[in-house]
Amino acid sequence: MSRHDTDDRESNPLEGVELTLPETASEDEAAAIVAAIGAHVRDLELAAVAAAADGEESWDGKRWAFTGRVRGQQGRSVRVPIDAPTDPWAAAGRTDRF
Repeated sequence: MSRHDTDDRESNPLEGVELTLPETASEDEAAAIVAAIGAHVRDLELAAVAAAADGEESWDGKRWAFTGRVRGQQGRSVRVPIDAPTDPWAAAGRTDRF
């Protein structure tokens, strides 16, 4: 499998998937099957987004420590914004804006 194949599958998880409904399924049964599969696919998409977000750094548990470091180094209290850069060097360069 090439890298290109993997990227295609990640961007479209239903690539190459075929759905065949039973011929004896009523209209309501077919709608229920499609709704259940749609909900399952949506859950998979949400799980993938959540897994990708878990890989990003955040200030959770680190903001207070950084605030204490600024107080110790600069002698002033600051409030570190949630959207401040998580890279320590970048954040240190912006303490005048906190």
